[in-house]
Amino acid sequence: MRTKIVRNILISVGLLFALARLVAAGTIITFDAPGAGTGPTLGTEPLAINPAGVITGLYADASNALHGFVRATNGAMTTFDVPGGGTGSDEGTSPRCINPGGVIAGIVIDPGFSAVHGFVRAASGAITTFDVPGAVFTIAQNINPEGVIAGTYLDASFLGHGFVRAANGTITTFDVPEAGTGPGQGTFPGLIDCLNPAGVITGFYTDANSASHGFVRAANGTITTFDAPGAVNGTFPSGINPGGTITGNYNDASFEPHGFVRALNALITTFDPPGAGGFAGTQPFAINPAGLIAGDYTDSNNVFHGFLRTRKPTAAY
Repeated sequence: MRTKIVRNILISVGLLFALARLVAAGTIITFDAPGAGTGPTLGTEPLAINPAGVITGLYADASNALHGFVRATNGAMTTFDVPGGGTGSDEGTSPRCINPGGVIAGIVIDPGFSAVHGFVRAASGAITTFDVPGAVFTIAQNINPEGVIAGTYLDASFLGHGFVRAANGTITTFDVPEAGTGPGQGTFPGLIDCLNPAGVITGFYTDANSASHGFVRAANGTITTFDAPGAVNGTFPSGINPGGTITGNYNDASFEPHGFVRALNALITTFDPPGAGGFAGTQPFAINPAGLIAGDYTDSNNVFHGFLRTRKPTAAY
């Protein structure tokens, strides 16, 4: 599980670098959090930015312990640690997202990786930790403008479930009805941008045969499942925009990933950047209100590149 969490963090960081490469002009400002380590794999890792330009993320210190930070638009940096977090390698505080009001959500990893808890940090700096009842790992992944948090929790059998935490702290759990009930199976909201302002959630579930499929959960709890055309080895939504358009990737018969976009009317369009191939294929990560999709892809030499997909003028996004 530790490897999976670290990999998810690196995916998010890779998205930010990909977006930076896509900007043809503009000023680039570099920064480091106070106390960040300077050795290989250490340092500062921004993970999210809100509409005002406030950035949150984590930094790894000289011992590879994790700490949170928030960077104001004027460049002022504030670091923080969630009480009770571990201080060993890969332990500690990992912010994952920030909403327009400056409220941050993320995870805190206990000493010895014995448990993972969710946390929410108010713009004032007040921190509240939380756990889904029955969870061993509670992973807060997204927070919307209303302060609603969506994420995944794993129970003692390492079965995945989805949860929604209201701004008042009320937690609702959910499972896709077709989800399997064995270890490693279950329901998994998307890792990067799974929750939109209306409270709609997207992600994937793994069935009893360990096959993965996409789902979208309406704010009223209604769940719709779907598969991308050509998906033989899984459909994996990663992001949803305010209009309900979803993006993600699917694996074909050769396990090569390709991109897809699912419109609100359920029409799914698949795509690959020119030259995409290699071991990682096409990996869309996020979609904005205008329907622009950002992600990365590997070429035939397994070199990573960023991409930006613009919407078709007639597309109902």
